[in-house]
Amino acid sequence: MDTAATAPTFRDATDADVDELVALVESAYRGESSRAGWTTEADILEGPRTDPQGVLEIIGSADGRVLTVERDGRIVACCQLEHRGDHAYFGMFAVSPTAQGGGLGRIVLAEAERQAREGWGAAEMHMTVISVRDDLIAWYERRGYRRTGRMTPFPYGDERVGIPRRADLQFELLVKPLS
Repeated sequence: MDTAATAPTFRDATDADVDELVALVESAYRGESSRAGWTTEADILEGPRTDPQGVLEIIGSADGRVLTVERDGRIVACCQLEHRGDHAYFGMFAVSPTAQGGGLGRIVLAEAERQAREGWGAAEMHMTVISVRDDLIAWYERRGYRRTGRMTPFPYGDERVGIPRRADLQFELLVKPLS
C-alpha cells in the first residue's frame, strides 16, 4: 500500500488509455499479479477479463463512460458507468493490486455514485457480481449495496470474459439507492 501517494484525480478515459486500462483490469483480477490484492478471481476464472475492443465500446458509448483514476501520473483505478434510465450501472471496477487495501476503492465508488446521482439524476446504482465472491459482496454491502437474489447466467463458452474453473458461476444483481 502506497500511503505517500498524492490524492487521486478523476477523468473520463479516452481511446489513448485503452491498453493501460486493459492491463489494469487484468492485473486486478487475473493471473499471479492479481494475487497481490484481494480482488483476484484467479481461483475461479482464468484467461482475459476484458479486451481492447470491449473497453473501446464503453468509452465510445453515448450512455456510458470509463472513469479513470490517476495518481502520480498513472492510472491506478477505473470503473465503467452507464446511464440506464432511472438508474446507473457500475462495472469494470479495478484498483491496481498494489494500491488495494488503502481506501482508494471506497473513494472511487463514492465518486462514481456522486457522478451518477448528480450528472444523470440516477436514483439507484446497479452492479452485477459473481455470486461466489462472498468477500467482495460483503465489501459492497458495507457500502450500502443490497443483494437482490436476482441472478443472471455466467456466459460459459465466451472466452472474452474468461475461462471458468468451476461450474457454479452466475452473477447477482446488487443495488444501492443514491438519494
